[in-house]
Amino acid sequence: MGAVAAHGEDGKVSQQGADHQLKELDAGALFVLKSKGSWLHCGYHLTTSIVAPPLLSLPFAFTFLGWAAGVAFLLIGALVTFYSYNLLSLVLEHHAQKGNRQLRFRDMANQILGPKWGKYFVGPIQFMVCYGAVVACTLLGGQCMKTVYLMSKPEGPMKLYEFIIIFGCLMLILAQIPSFHSLRNINLVSLVLTLAYSACATGGSIHIGTSSKEPKDYSLKGDTQDRLFGIFNAIAIIATTYGNGIIPEIQATVAPPVKGKMFKGLCICYTVLSLTFFSVAISGYWAFGNKSEPLVISNFLADGQTLVPKWFVLMVNIFTILQLSAVAVVYLQPTNEVLENTFSDPKRKEFSARNVIPRAVSRSMSVIIATTIAAMLPFFGDINALIGAFGFIPLDFVLPVVFFNLTFKPSKRSIVFWLNVTIAVVFSAIGVIAAVAAVRQIGLDAKTYRLFANV
Repeated sequence: MGAVAAHGEDGKVSQQGADHQLKELDAGALFVLKSKGSWLHCGYHLTTSIVAPPLLSLPFAFTFLGWAAGVAFLLIGALVTFYSYNLLSLVLEHHAQKGNRQLRFRDMANQILGPKWGKYFVGPIQFMVCYGAVVACTLLGGQCMKTVYLMSKPEGPMKLYEFIIIFGCLMLILAQIPSFHSLRNINLVSLVLTLAYSACATGGSIHIGTSSKEPKDYSLKGDTQDRLFGIFNAIAIIATTYGNGIIPEIQATVAPPVKGKMFKGLCICYTVLSLTFFSVAISGYWAFGNKSEPLVISNFLADGQTLVPKWFVLMVNIFTILQLSAVAVVYLQPTNEVLENTFSDPKRKEFSARNVIPRAVSRSMSVIIATTIAAMLPFFGDINALIGAFGFIPLDFVLPVVFFNLTFKPSKRSIVFWLNVTIAVVFSAIGVIAAVAAVRQIGLDAKTYRLFANV
């Protein structure tokens, strides 16, 4: 049962109401989405889920857009997502104050749009996006490990899939952490790691950019068609970088009363985001121009030689690997919640043998499947762009404004109503076009696809 009696208009929960609440919760909500956190913890979760290593691809997105459009879209993405995430939080607070707290995205869709929307649209899309993020983190973690390995053994025999399996073993351990709330300290460390590798990426780019005598080229490559599709590919990259997809689940970890806590958490997140996204994007594109790689730290290596000290590249990759593990385990939480709801008994204790054994087995199988997909499909980045277009754009740009308009019913003469309608229409169109661009890119790259390829 996703909706749960939470608290009255004054935001306080009686002990009797709290006891009734615990009895009514299903296993997924009871064991994974524990409502015990503070607004600080909320900020840690938000930062880990949004400010992640995909930000290192922002200079690459700029190669399709150029300076003016690149900075403009980056700024628009920040403003729109901060606005839409706050709207989603307000809708959640509204239902909580009415005594009907929503703990999951699909629960919101069930109540606001109808049961079929939650079951057949929002639920599957969220699962696809979150599980896709786990696969992408596992693949990227393996690639970073391979980079570190090749620095010490340039002709080493180990293949990419072996490093992906090693990263998967780390994920097997982290996946057993029982609840979302239990990740709060890990996500604080993740926040620090984000600042660390972003500072390294920015510093490294500035160092290489100032020391290189090669002229910088900021021109857009390709013919008109390539440039047009490139623009929408770049928008999909930026949207995916700002993507979250689990705002309700993060707000579910906050102890009641929830009013105002999500806004404070978002302020923490977007402070870190502003420091990292813009510094990495601008410094990376300034240093490397249209030669920026899909991950800017790849530009630190040229013809097998490092353009910065080896220890520096090693340090950046280690910071990135560690934070990727935190990001992956955050995006495992919706899957964990579904598995817990399916296999656990809410009437038994959380750590009883009846619940621990199926939890360990199901979560381990989930990680093994994600690791296998990452190892088999090292070109998953192309697939993830398609998932981002189909998933992150509707979940993070379109649905929040729709939910707000349907819940609060602002006047059709108000600026808020038409701003929300505009955001919904524009980003729906962008999502469709970005999906087409992603499919086209898959078609162009398909000739290079090989299962278990050592890329």
